[in-house]
Amino acid sequence: MNPSAAIDAPKSAAKRRPYTRGDVLPALLQQRILILDGAMGTMIQRYKLDEAAYRGERFADYPRDIKGNNELLSITQPHVIREIHDQYLAAGADILETNTFGATTVAQADYGMESLAVEMNTQSAKLAREACDKYSTPDKPRFVAGAIGPTPKTASISPDVNDPAARNVTFDELRQAYYEQAKALMDAGCDLFLVETIFDTLNAKAALFALDQLFEDTGELLPIMISGTVTDASGRILSGQTVEAFWNSLRHARPLTFGLNCALGAALMRPYIAELSKLCDTYVSCYPNAGLPNPMSDTGFDETPDVTSSLLKEFAQAGLVNLAGGCCGTTPEHIAEIAKALADVKPRKWPSHYREDEAETV
Repeated sequence: MNPSAAIDAPKSAAKRRPYTRGDVLPALLQQRILILDGAMGTMIQRYKLDEAAYRGERFADYPRDIKGNNELLSITQPHVIREIHDQYLAAGADILETNTFGATTVAQADYGMESLAVEMNTQSAKLAREACDKYSTPDKPRFVAGAIGPTPKTASISPDVNDPAARNVTFDELRQAYYEQAKALMDAGCDLFLVETIFDTLNAKAALFALDQLFEDTGELLPIMISGTVTDASGRILSGQTVEAFWNSLRHARPLTFGLNCALGAALMRPYIAELSKLCDTYVSCYPNAGLPNPMSDTGFDETPDVTSSLLKEFAQAGLVNLAGGCCGTTPEHIAEIAKALADVKPRKWPSHYREDEAETV
């Protein structure tokens, strides 16, 4: 498949059908700022799991080290993932991410566990679904977001400085891996998809192309959240695009939310969120790291819950966001403070060039 085939808007993106799941999310996003959960990896680290814990009984004799393969824990230590989900929901999260950031065949190749990708996604989605169903009420429904990470390989950048044309993954390999992941997540009950921590727009296009293909194949349409990563003070993602270019490259997918996460704390992320708030004809999301890395901190990051929540409250009061949460270094304590701080702040209004009554079609 030619990567340029994904550059133009997918045919089904021109006029979206009504959502088959997560259909109330647009209305909720107009009523209040929704809360996303926080870091999964940070919480897993609190359990201090060793190699044997990652292996469990099933993989006790596996010939390679697998400590650090967090997605495997949905299979070998499901109680850990379930407890983390419960803590975030108890803290006030409206949307829960599945433990599937690296659950693609491309990412699992690092551990030689490509064949487990479908099972990882299935089990992770089931755990999140059970947790959301347990905490949902008529006044506060909870939603499962199928987390789709960027993979360790990039379609846009050469891994060899001596060969700019070299690539370690193709667009079609990414598309196939993302389709397999998304189908397993959908089949196991997720309400929406979150294509997140995007550092390469072409990787994201492969994911979005796979999702559009899945929607066409199944007849179901789930909301899509898109979140990129500005890697430094240059204001660009790793593959070189500015925030504005990043938005214009992916807006054809008509995402439910569009925003930024990871790499930066809220303070450094603010100018880019402000820019997106002016540009986006959809809802804006922001879930930053808990400040800068700090190995002396309990979470490995600088900011305490009161600091992160106060920064996001200022974002909200400035009318910049519709959805907020946390990325690396954030915990249920952070999410609880964010939820409390944003509870009475009105969500971002649509830009003047976009009619708010069109929101339900996004």
